[in-house]
Amino acid sequence: MTFKIFAELVELKAKTASIFPFLMGFLYSWYHYQQIYWGNMLLFFISMVLFNMAVDIMDNYMDYHNATDVHDYKHETNIIGRENLSLSLIRNMMWSFIITSALMGVYLASQTSWVILFLGMFSYAMGIFYSAGPKPLSSLPVGEITSGLTMGIVIPLICVYLNIYDLVPFDASLIWQVGLMSLPAAFSIANLMLANNTCDLEEDVLNNRHTLVYYIGKKRAVRLFQILVVASFVAATLSVIFKIVPLTLLLLWGLFPKIWKNTQLYSKEQIKTKTFPLAIKNLALIVMVQVILFALGVVFHL
Repeated sequence: MTFKIFAELVELKAKTASIFPFLMGFLYSWYHYQQIYWGNMLLFFISMVLFNMAVDIMDNYMDYHNATDVHDYKHETNIIGRENLSLSLIRNMMWSFIITSALMGVYLASQTSWVILFLGMFSYAMGIFYSAGPKPLSSLPVGEITSGLTMGIVIPLICVYLNIYDLVPFDASLIWQVGLMSLPAAFSIANLMLANNTCDLEEDVLNNRHTLVYYIGKKRAVRLFQILVVASFVAATLSVIFKIVPLTLLLLWGLFPKIWKNTQLYSKEQIKTKTFPLAIKNLALIVMVQVILFALGVVFHL
């Protein structure tokens, strides 16, 4: 297996969906408490990336197995069939990533708080059932909520509490603050899933996948995509107003014209190879600039 094939199998290009929310949690910990446990951060980062890759491998693996014979998805589109990859190799890789990641997570929980174990178990359940089981979450009208919640909010929440578990209780106030701060990433991640399902609607129906787009239709799905784009910037502004993040986050609005232009182009036509990359760009730009602005606010004490 070449690195190029491996990168596609684990969807390496989409790892911004987890790495930048991790960095937001890291920055929140320093901004409010000036406390970072570097060992915890390193272990959690490795565990998070391994499990994220395992979920993407599982997603490709289950899509390969569940593909129907009414079209050529299984052997022409899916990376496993297209590259004739060994199924035993794929399974072994997937389970080795999951087990290694889980052991690291259990160790972190044993050294910090039971809250980490609970949040980790929730994340693993969402990740595994996202692709596995008779009715994977990704094939149901809850895939957008699942991906946005788990990667956009739970990842920074775990990151924050790994740094401050010995300073503050895990309560509604902490969840609310981290949750509001994380909404731009959560909405952008959900939008990525929504755009993917909108582009793949016809193919998904042939594979017996009934996503949110199947129930609300493409027109409403595009409208929802637009609403979530605007909501990302509104959420960032509210985070500044409630003093959860530095004033520098208001500069995120400078990115809005570019994001909205991408959104308008996507809204005109939803084609996987042509306009879906615009949703990827929106996600990458929003979460990356959000982290940069947060870091600047921390450095200049704004």
